[in-house]
Amino acid sequence: MGTESPETGSEAAPGGGAAPGHRVQALVATMDELRRRCPWDAEQTHESLAKYLIEEAYETLETIERGEYATLREELGDVLLQVVFHARIAEERGEEGFTVDDVADGIIDKLVRRHPHVFADTRVDGAEEVRGNWERIKAAERAGKGEHDASVLEGVPFAQPAALLAYELQKRAVRNGLPEDLVDAGEGPGAELFAAVDADRRAGGDPEMDLRTAARRFDARVRAAEARARADGRDPRALSAGEWRRYWD
Repeated sequence: MGTESPETGSEAAPGGGAAPGHRVQALVATMDELRRRCPWDAEQTHESLAKYLIEEAYETLETIERGEYATLREELGDVLLQVVFHARIAEERGEEGFTVDDVADGIIDKLVRRHPHVFADTRVDGAEEVRGNWERIKAAERAGKGEHDASVLEGVPFAQPAALLAYELQKRAVRNGLPEDLVDAGEGPGAELFAAVDADRRAGGDPEMDLRTAARRFDARVRAAEARARADGRDPRALSAGEWRRYWD
């Protein structure tokens, strides 16, 4: 941590060394050079880069899932690059755009505003109260923007994976007062899956991560059965159902 508050920034680390984050300035300068001098970087837009946000985020997630923390630094760098790249493109719009500092200021303001138990005199008793305060502050922010009639589900992105989407919708609704017994998608396609997400959520699970873990277990079992078949000189693609079952166990 630096010697100054989040509102004013940090110029030096305790002991007089360079403050954490000073190399981000060098990254911004590097991005400026690339934008000016590299033909590929110069022609990119928010739209052309959008897919990389998803790709880099998923690569980072996979690194964490595998416990490959030595690789995590590189993957986080790729995510950070996307932030800096988009901010650099936005800066070129002049007064209608924004800079990387505007991005940082925005998230600093949000973090300070939504953590009054850290940066003000609000007292909390545990993480659950922190989450409750977070939701109330978000609702107040929406009201301040004139969004008095905004749904409690406002802001949940539907572009995210389905299991995570269902989880976030359920969690947001319950945190804002919806009784647990009303968490129901009705009948029709997907209703049972929605109910399974609800059951996992109530048990304290994270259905997106739990489903990914289950998928990895399945992947490992299939590959192990294939390896046993190959050890016997068999092509897994030519196995009968009975042979699959034998190698499966």
